[in-house]
Amino acid sequence: MAMAADELEGLLRDAFKDAEITIEDLAGDGDHYRAIIRSSAFAGKSRVAQHQMVYAALKGRMGGELHALALDTAPKA
Repeated sequence: MAMAADELEGLLRDAFKDAEITIEDLAGDGDHYRAIIRSSAFAGKSRVAQHQMVYAALKGRMGGELHALALDTAPKA
């Protein structure tokens, strides 16, 4: 079962309250997304740590409901 873009965005908004989030469905199938996330929670964190925070926010759905997620993360300006 695929994950809807609004469900993905909801999980991210729950974890990153101040974030600017853009979700793109890359293949039109609800399985391949790009998430652009700008949040103050990422300040001072490495790119790897930022991505780990995003995966934690997805609560185990990566690899199941969500097949592929391209991440573009950065601290909020």
